[in-house]
Amino acid sequence: MEPGDPFAQFGRIILIFGLVIAGLGALMMWGPKIPFLGRLPGDIHLRGKNWSFHFPIVTSIVISIVLTILLNLFSRK
Repeated sequence: MEPGDPFAQFGRIILIFGLVIAGLGALMMWGPKIPFLGRLPGDIHLRGKNWSFHFPIVTSIVISIVLTILLNLFSRK
């Protein structure tokens, strides 16, 4: 198959999509075991008498920065 072959490109997209789903699954399985994940200073956690609200904004920013750095390192051509 040539590099411009549409089947090769489609196969690459499916492979990347599968790896992303596997990574998300691993994060969901082992995420609660990471001690600081979701409990960083700056994460919003509100509790009322019959309700609670948790928004891990700082954790989301840290994960975004780490993923941006990793993707930039691995996508260099």
